[in-house]
Amino acid sequence: MSEPVVKVENLEKEIEGRKILKGVSFEVREREIYSIIGGSGSGKTSITKHLVGLWKPTSGRVLVFGRDVAQMSGVELDELRKNIGYVFQEGALFDSLRVWENVGFYFLEHTNLSRKEIREIALQKLRLVDLDEDVMDLMPSELSGGMRKRVSIARAIATDPKLIIYDEPTSGLDPITSRIIDRLVLQLRERTGSTAVVVTHDMISAFTISDRLLVLRRGEVVAEGRPEEVINSPDPFVQNFIGSMKECLLHQNRTL
Repeated sequence: MSEPVVKVENLEKEIEGRKILKGVSFEVREREIYSIIGGSGSGKTSITKHLVGLWKPTSGRVLVFGRDVAQMSGVELDELRKNIGYVFQEGALFDSLRVWENVGFYFLEHTNLSRKEIREIALQKLRLVDLDEDVMDLMPSELSGGMRKRVSIARAIATDPKLIIYDEPTSGLDPITSRIIDRLVLQLRERTGSTAVVVTHDMISAFTISDRLLVLRRGEVVAEGRPEEVINSPDPFVQNFIGSMKECLLHQNRTL
């Protein structure tokens, strides 16, 4: 088996005397879709901040592509982040830039490519998320919520990252659009060969798209495994967290 794309070993994070993460350990394998679920304040986003080097562990290790993120220099972190696409919860598009400029923002800021070349890159990435040249020159304010999310995903994959982190990818979307985004996450794995870490509170999404899931409670891991394993976890918190959605989740999983 190849080396994990992400390996978290006994991760602890303490801020002002409060433990945010308590001995969290997990691995994410190549081409896997791995979801992290839990209630508000459970530590989901804290984990992603460690993955991209924004936070350093109080103790434990976070390895991405086999390298200890906390030991990287600023230059090495910049190189790491080129290989990580990040889809922000609210899309975080630049309202003053057109769609193609948002998607090609990295190349506009960090390369000497011509605007024509960057437009072509942007169009290629937009097509990967099932959009086309019709949206290239629109402003973010002219897009629907689902289209904004697709554009933010296109921007995240602009540099052909090996790892994509999705922060609440279906947040703020209606159920139909949410399921469209779910299918897109699955399609992108096939189209790009990327690995995905998904932070979500959307239970249907998590149990539909994930190869494996991690359940957090107050910074601690309470369950991990394939969707059917987590659904059938004997842990009382997990059963309460899934709650009345269990039958729906079981049905959703059977229909994949």
